[in-house]
Amino acid sequence: MEKSKVYYTSMRTGLDTNLPKKLKKLILKAGIKDIDFDNKFTAVKIHFGEPGNLAYLRPNYAKVVVDTIKELGGKPFLTDCNTLYVGGRKNALDHMESAYENGYSPFSTGCHVLIADGLKGTDDLEVPVEGGEYVKAAKIGRAIMDADIFITLSHFKGHESTGFGGCLKNIGMGCGSRRGKMEMHSAGKPYVEQEVCIGCRRCTRECAQDAITVENKVAFIDHNKCVGCGRCIGVCPQDAICPASDESNDILNCKIAEYSKAVVAGRSNFHISLVIDISPYCDCHPENDAPIVPDVGMFASFDPVALDVACADAVNAQPILPGSLLDESEHAGHDHFGAVSPTTNWRSCVEHAEKIGLGSMEYELIEVE
Repeated sequence: MEKSKVYYTSMRTGLDTNLPKKLKKLILKAGIKDIDFDNKFTAVKIHFGEPGNLAYLRPNYAKVVVDTIKELGGKPFLTDCNTLYVGGRKNALDHMESAYENGYSPFSTGCHVLIADGLKGTDDLEVPVEGGEYVKAAKIGRAIMDADIFITLSHFKGHESTGFGGCLKNIGMGCGSRRGKMEMHSAGKPYVEQEVCIGCRRCTRECAQDAITVENKVAFIDHNKCVGCGRCIGVCPQDAICPASDESNDILNCKIAEYSKAVVAGRSNFHISLVIDISPYCDCHPENDAPIVPDVGMFASFDPVALDVACADAVNAQPILPGSLLDESEHAGHDHFGAVSPTTNWRSCVEHAEKIGLGSMEYELIEVE
C-alpha cells in the first residue's frame, strides 16, 4: 500500500517571505489546487477559540486558506458547531460573538462565519457511517453537510480526553451537533444538577419525548423515555442540565474517527494542521497553559489520518520546554501527550480511523522550503 503524502514547512522565514506566504505555498504544493472548486460551497472547519484562550489560531491563517479557495473559484465560509458544555460558544449568537472577539470577522478573513448546527445546536443531519462499530448514523451540523467541499484548518495541541486535538478531533467532534457531541462523550443520558435548576420548564416544552417533569420547582429526566437528543441542554438558561460524559477515552476516540468518516465520505476534502502554540489542553478552555514543546511548523495532506500521525510524531520528536506542564510530569518519556494526560491513548483514534478506511497511518513527509 502506497504511503500517504504529508507536506510540511517550518516556521522559519526570511526577508523575502512570511508565514502567510509559506502557508499558501504549502497548501498549493500539497495539491489543494487539484480540487474543482468552481462555484462550489466550501466549508472551512476551524475552532474559533474560547474567549480567554489565546492559543487558538490567528485569523490571518484562515484568510490565506479562504483567499486561495476564492482564487480557485470556490465559495468558502468558516464554520464550527456549538459546544455541549457551558461557555462562550454554546449557541450560535454567543458563538459568533466569540469568533468576532477573537478576530474571525468577514473583514479579517474575507468570508462569513456560519455556525453549522444552528441557533441551539439542533440543526443537524443523520449521516450513515459505513463500517461504523460504535456509531451507525453520525449527527452532523447541517451547514457542513450542505457544503460541496470540506476543508479543515486545525490547531494541533494536547487534549485531556483524547491525548491530542488535531485534524480528526476538529472534524469528528467539531462537526457533531449537540446530540452528536453527546453521543461521542456519553454512553448515558443527560441529568439535572438540581441545586442549580430553577424550575422554569423550558426543558419540558422542548422535550419531544415527554421525558422531563418539574416537581417543587426542580426538573427531573426520566431516562426510560429520554432519547439523548440534548435539546434540553441547549435551552436551559441556568446550565443546570449536563451530559453524562461517561464514555471511556478509547471509545470516545473511536467515535470521533467514525464521525470524521461520515463528514468526509463522498466529497472532496483537504486538511491543514498548524503545530504551533502547543498547549497541553484544548482550545475549548477559557484559558491556555504554556506550550509544552517549541513550535514545529505547518502540515497539509489529503489524508487526515496520516496528517495526525505526522503531527504527533513531529511533536514527540521535540524537546520539552522548561517550566511547562510536560516538564513537571512524572510520566515523561517518548509520548509527550501521554505524559501530559496519562489516562489517554491518542493512537486509539488513528488506529480505528485506519481500520474503518478513513486513511493510512503510514506517510511520506515532504518538506516544502
